[in-house]
Amino acid sequence: MTTDVLVAGAGPIGLTAAIELRRRGIDCRILDPLIEPPQYAKAVGIQPRTLEVFENMGVLKSILDASTMMRGQIVFENGVEVGRIELTLPPDVPYWFAGLPQYETERVLTQRLAELGTVVERGIGLVSFEQDDKGVTATLSDGSTVVVDYLLGCDGAHSVVRKNLGLTFEGGAFAEGYMLGDVEVDWSQPPGFGIRSTHKADDGTADDALVAIPLPGRGRYRMSMLVPPELTTPPPSSGDGIVHGFTAGPAPELHHIQAVLDRLSPEPTTASNLRWSSVFKISHRIVDAYGRGRVFVAGDAAHIHPPTGAQGMNTGIQDAHNLAWKVALAVRGIAAPGLTDTYDAERRPVGEAVVGMTVRNAREGIGAGESSFETAMRRQAQLLISYPPGQLVGTVDEASTSVQPGERAPDARGLRRDVVAFPLRLFELFAGVDHTLLLWSDGDVSKAEELATHAVDAAHGYLDVYLVVAEHIDSTLPVIVDADGEFKAAYGVEGPTALVVRPDGYLGFRQSPGTAAELVGYLKGTFA
Repeated sequence: MTTDVLVAGAGPIGLTAAIELRRRGIDCRILDPLIEPPQYAKAVGIQPRTLEVFENMGVLKSILDASTMMRGQIVFENGVEVGRIELTLPPDVPYWFAGLPQYETERVLTQRLAELGTVVERGIGLVSFEQDDKGVTATLSDGSTVVVDYLLGCDGAHSVVRKNLGLTFEGGAFAEGYMLGDVEVDWSQPPGFGIRSTHKADDGTADDALVAIPLPGRGRYRMSMLVPPELTTPPPSSGDGIVHGFTAGPAPELHHIQAVLDRLSPEPTTASNLRWSSVFKISHRIVDAYGRGRVFVAGDAAHIHPPTGAQGMNTGIQDAHNLAWKVALAVRGIAAPGLTDTYDAERRPVGEAVVGMTVRNAREGIGAGESSFETAMRRQAQLLISYPPGQLVGTVDEASTSVQPGERAPDARGLRRDVVAFPLRLFELFAGVDHTLLLWSDGDVSKAEELATHAVDAAHGYLDVYLVVAEHIDSTLPVIVDADGEFKAAYGVEGPTALVVRPDGYLGFRQSPGTAAELVGYLKGTFA
């Protein structure tokens, strides 16, 4: 059998990759060796930046309908409240922090993929593959083979793709183990706030800990605590030696969780309705490359780390979001040379930073080393991720305080356009699958229209163009009126300016006033 792309693994990362490929008309198969999707809350936090990605993917409504708001965390030591953090963000950020069990995230993404005409093939795994400069031949567990242009390994911490590709996975492991449980409690703690409660010995060291993360549902939390001796199991003597994730030993029972609550709960409470539980071990590792040739890894296949701050699944989803549009252009045959190589160049430094941050936060607390509370919140929200100048990132003006190439393209409200009765948000213009060219004009539209013609030709037509103005003006281009001045403020534009926003929501190019040669030169880094 042949198809354009094979995606190994149908967790949130593989599903995101498949959705983004299908949105662009690319044929793909997505496989998972598990007969049924897991029904446990491995990841429970969705960051504001990922919600922006979900908006672009067309799943935001379903995600918000199923989720709960993460409002903050209350910290207790020896039964006394010692700190309270509210998860607030400035008004320029459209979404805050959400809580949603991973199985619900997967349900929403699976439904979206089915709407696009692709169904997960369960009970089939990847066994091995070979690649050359023309494609990849993969052998599957049902004995069949499939020939594809590209293979995406989204198959978790024990990734078959990573091992067959010969990537290293260096790092270490935490000595302590944790037990997790999805339960309901009848305490009076404020809804939406996580609870972190520790016991400190006389020498000041913490010898007992409880973390409760709110889940959708009345009084429902994902509890995390140190594993008791009777549930501790030795590491496996066989396998790949990577001890990360749920263990195969005995699962915690309700009385194990209740015992910890009796010791550490900020008030007397009773746990009930245990939905799921497990023992969890934590490692921190990252690959030496995010891909070779026509084969790539993303998510846990590329990086594993402590779950502190809910960074793992979110980072993996954004890996897939970065990779899929590049692979789609390559499959179409209109990608510039080296386009897919930029995935490693852009995302591996992000993975390295996340591994380092989560290890540090696990030992010192979230926000350790940050210059301010707002910076800490923006970093946890994954809004400060940026890419350095390179093939897909234009020249940066280090002296400017305006948003620069490589940085997340911010939203703006209060936009107006003909026919539409209500104000628009800028992100609504990014709902497609292509690059977006925003041309800010102060009145003379002829140059903007000429720029647009050259840019659309350079992008093979895969470019949405908008003329943004302070007051309505006639043009052959779609006209967006910045009625409230939010766009001008968010992007720091003064005179005529050309801005290219990539499909993954990052500013790739800015030039003021900008010439056709400069704009086309930038686009040639993406398009053949």
